[in-house]
Amino acid sequence: MEACSNSYYWARELIGLGHQVKLMNPKFVKPYVKGNKNDYHDAEVICEAVQRPNMRFVEVKSPEQQAVSHLHKSRQLLMRERVSLSNHIRALLSEFGIVFAKGVTVFEQAVPVLLADEYTELPALCRRTSEVMWCSYQHHQHLISELDKELVIWHKANDDSCRLAEVPGIGLQTATALVAKLGDGRGFRNGREVAAFIGLVPRQASSGGKEKLLGISKRGDGDLRRLLVQGAKSVIRHIRRRQQAGQSGGYPWVESLLEHKHPNKVAIALANKMVRITWVILAREGHYRCA
Repeated sequence: MEACSNSYYWARELIGLGHQVKLMNPKFVKPYVKGNKNDYHDAEVICEAVQRPNMRFVEVKSPEQQAVSHLHKSRQLLMRERVSLSNHIRALLSEFGIVFAKGVTVFEQAVPVLLADEYTELPALCRRTSEVMWCSYQHHQHLISELDKELVIWHKANDDSCRLAEVPGIGLQTATALVAKLGDGRGFRNGREVAAFIGLVPRQASSGGKEKLLGISKRGDGDLRRLLVQGAKSVIRHIRRRQQAGQSGGYPWVESLLEHKHPNKVAIALANKMVRITWVILAREGHYRCA
């Protein structure tokens, strides 16, 4: 079947009936379409695509994986809405000459004081509107904290997530997101396949026997890739702080790269290595061992 909406549910149902289910990314099926779209042609191209020896298949997710993935997506949605609300309040008040400094902390401290100040030259209607938007902002804060609590509970109860959190640069958010996306890791043959799946390998434009490597492909889950790169950057900051204090950073490979590469490139390389370590831990059910 094509890996589309509800495909995981139907895949589990069919597996329960004794069938062998193979899910395919729709973009890998599309090249075999030869006519207009209808049920007959869809079935024909799926039968054609599944017989290709190099076809890649999508691992069927468990209900638990889907649940924690849904938690992550819901949290990200609330965070985007929270940012949108704060930007709206800032823009609204700036029209009346009230401008806040940058930063969430400054914003959250200044708005309640402003709304409580009865002598501010702010129209009554604008004040009431701002109060409504501020209440919505606080409500989003509360909902995000509730989801964070649920994520912590799930993380502590999941052995795979706890083992992934042992890797430097991988925290609770990244560990739970990796488990939700990769499962037990056995759907991939090696760590490089996982890195390519997330989009942390170079994009190629090779031809005529000449290899040309570009920037990273940026395929797969952008949020997961962002978490991994941010974790890698936190490790690099830790290394630099130790170096500034006259101590060894503890990561000779990263330190040697930093001597002649831009920190952003080093962060991508480290994120790639973190993903490969993640696959080993998941697929072989091991623990992180510092080299």
